[in-house]
Amino acid sequence: MEPLAVRTAKEFVLRHHYSGSFPSAKKTFGLFNVSDGHPRLSGVAVFGLSVSRVVLERALPDLEANVAALECSRFVLLDECPGNTESWFLARCFDELLVSDVRGVVSFADPVARRTSTGQVIAVGHIGTIYQASNAAYTGRATERTIKLLPDGTILNGRSAQKVRKQEQGHEYVEAKLMSLGAPAPQAGCAPALWLQDALRAVGARNVRHRGPHRYVFRLGRNQRERDRITLGYPELKPYPKRPDSSD
Repeated sequence: MEPLAVRTAKEFVLRHHYSGSFPSAKKTFGLFNVSDGHPRLSGVAVFGLSVSRVVLERALPDLEANVAALECSRFVLLDECPGNTESWFLARCFDELLVSDVRGVVSFADPVARRTSTGQVIAVGHIGTIYQASNAAYTGRATERTIKLLPDGTILNGRSAQKVRKQEQGHEYVEAKLMSLGAPAPQAGCAPALWLQDALRAVGARNVRHRGPHRYVFRLGRNQRERDRITLGYPELKPYPKRPDSSD
């Protein structure tokens, strides 16, 4: 395990993560398989900035959001990795983060399976088994919301939609994604917000009510006393969730 260039991490995540997207990254780590004598990238962990500072501030109120507290936004390992590799890799990542004065990590697990419009499963629902095995504090669910589900089973989140409406950096990627699903190309003079409405209608995007992903919080320290000094912004709940949500 070692620090990884963001570009390399992004290529791996886009190839192997069902979301088909890469978040804002601050620390990226790679796991390498050296069994045949030639290092081969087999896993990537991405720790970065939360879409909203409030997510981190509420979970870890004593720590500066996006500096001492980060979000684990992608954790992707190839199926070839042994079962205990995930917890080992995560622990090594935390060791590296602690050296960089990161003291808290928030991570989310989506318990709803993702399916394409034809019913193909592209991701099973996750309850955060790896976080549970790593003794994370379970602090309940994030806010219930309505998500925009695209026909390939991925989600168009609010931030991506805003990029198109406001023509902010990254809007070209979102527009290209929608066009690849069958949306018409934007026309000169057409208001971006109106184009987005038409594009979502053209591809058959659906509104789906989501109960909220499971939220896990890690307090990092050299020993238990240091970890216990870090305040949790939410009460720790027991027991851990055991089953994914129904996707009906």
